[in-house]
Amino acid sequence: QVQLVESGGGLVQAGGSLRLSCAASGRTFNSDTMGWFRQAPGKEREFVAAIRWSGSSTSTAESVKGRFTISRDNAKNTVYLQMNSLKPEDTAVYYCAVYRGTIWFPTLSSRYNSWGQGTQVTVSS
Repeated sequence: QVQLVESGGGLVQAGGSLRLSCAASGRTFNSDTMGWFRQAPGKEREFVAAIRWSGSSTSTAESVKGRFTISRDNAKNTVYLQMNSLKPEDTAVYYCAVYRGTIWFPTLSSRYNSWGQGTQVTVSS
């Protein structure tokens, strides 16, 4: 089992930037998929972005495409979410997650096996 811990959330003004980090403990594999999801109060959990640990595949939600970038540092066992041009609509708790397998279907939250505790991102207008 991989354990995940998110960090980097906070309060920023619209148009600002944040970088979220997700540190993974335990062994990771090239076939692992690392994903970012977010959830605002009263709303469903929403897919944001995902990446294969190998870096061979990436996916980004249309709502954040061109503004958010997912990346990973294998040596540090860490996945990042660089968030630029933040909007108030981006306000949510952001979670990282992982699933192990060869099937690439990163937008389906039920596929993920392990989740972090979440980090709050608040964007003021």
